Amino acid sequence: MYIHEQKEWPLFTWDAELITKILGSVRHRQGQILGQMQALGFRIQEETMLKALTMDVMKSSEIEGELLNPEQVRSSIARRLGIEIAGALQAERDVEGIVEMMLDATQRYDTPLTAERLFDWHAALFPTGRSGMYKIKTAAWRDDVMQVTSGTMGKETVHFEAPPASKVEGEMTIFLNWIEKYTDLDAVLKAGLAHLWFITIHPFDDGNGRIARAITDLLLARADKSPQRFYSMSAQIQAERNKYYDILESTQKGNLDITAWLLWFLDCLMRCMDQTDATIKKTMARAQFWETNKETLFNARQQKILQLLLDDFFGILSVSKYAKIVKTSTDTALRDLQDLVKKNVLEQQGSGRSTSYKLK
Repeated sequence: MYIHEQKEWPLFTWDAELITKILGSVRHRQGQILGQMQALGFRIQEETMLKALTMDVMKSSEIEGELLNPEQVRSSIARRLGIEIAGALQAERDVEGIVEMMLDATQRYDTPLTAERLFDWHAALFPTGRSGMYKIKTAAWRDDVMQVTSGTMGKETVHFEAPPASKVEGEMTIFLNWIEKYTDLDAVLKAGLAHLWFITIHPFDDGNGRIARAITDLLLARADKSPQRFYSMSAQIQAERNKYYDILESTQKGNLDITAWLLWFLDCLMRCMDQTDATIKKTMARAQFWETNKETLFNARQQKILQLLLDDFFGILSVSKYAKIVKTSTDTALRDLQDLVKKNVLEQQGSGRSTSYKLK
């Protein structure tokens, strides 16, 4: 029996004493982060938020197996928020769709969450009306059986079956009324409960995970009372996705006591906020670099590489890798790199085939 089949559904229960203790720690950490960010300059706040939102969009899609172009995501968010960045790119429609949804959730967090708004999000996620090769029902509740499965075709394992399609509209009406009208629950706790509740209803043909995480971000923004996002819950969920799926499955097959789920959610949120310090350090280092080199001229290719080196560049930078990333010849790549060495921005390591470059 799934939790939505329980007689008392959706009257969730939990160990209030246990949850309240960790909730207090989470709330304290939230206050620390907001206070820390307010003490920094506007540009650092802007850069940190851009980083957090970019991670949120990318990792929410990555959980579903969809890899987005990080530069397109960053460019799309920056353009919509009016943030100037070097080397901005035109984003593809699939990127624009999830960016639209995530920014609507966080920047308009105080706007009521309605069925129509969820339909708009769903339409943005699937502008062609297809998920991969398959045609799906968009901007409307599903009208078919919804199962979460794994395994090869014909040998699938059913992990969960959502409520029948005939009940979805009624279930979502109760859920959305609770979101907007029930105010007796702490907003952070509400975010955790809402995530589980929405995922359990699974009201759409596809995109339920991404929309659940957008709802979570909206409620966390309400908890912060701010559209500024300095941490990414989706990034942490992606890092812990195996445990995430395990705790979801065990909770949905249990009773209406969701203490274990809420403990995991709050612990995950705490670990997510702990990553903010590292993000701030990177942001400050990047801002200091561009301030130091504000009079130095870089071409578009060099700007792109420097942005990567200052952010999340993996491995070593060689001439061939530079050429591949910026889509140019190895001769041009070598000239660009040697120019950056002359400008005292990069330093060369090794020689011959083992030559590589790193930031000074």
